Amino acid sequence: MTSIRAARFAATYALLRSAADVADHWVQSDHQATTKGQSGAAGRRACAAHVASYAAVQAAALLGGARLLGLRLRPAPVAAALALSATTHYIADRREPLRQLADATGKGRFVRLADHGMNGAYALDQAWHHAFETAAALITSI
Repeated sequence: MTSIRAARFAATYALLRSAADVADHWVQSDHQATTKGQSGAAGRRACAAHVASYAAVQAAALLGGARLLGLRLRPAPVAAALALSATTHYIADRREPLRQLADATGKGRFVRLADHGMNGAYALDQAWHHAFETAAALITSI
């Protein structure tokens, strides 16, 4: 049973992670990317639209991949995993919550770094997403 759970975790993580990259870099519109972090209703709407398409891409990859791989995923953990991924993605992509967390944890200078080929905000954003996609994969593997 443990090896089945481990295989299910590895497969679902790979599916969630690759879908996240596609959703963030290919599916997300330019308008969503430039507006989602703005304060006010326009920023919230753009972020919500991006997260809706992001979750749809992750769901399609997860369900399609699971079918092709013969994974037996239970609907409730899949729904919980996708909800976790979508909710935490929205929080990070609104920008300010991640900046506040970076400030509170001593990463304030890093989150604002945009020099020497680095973008600290993007690096922290991606680390945040990877962490919660890992948690989502763990949820699907139960």
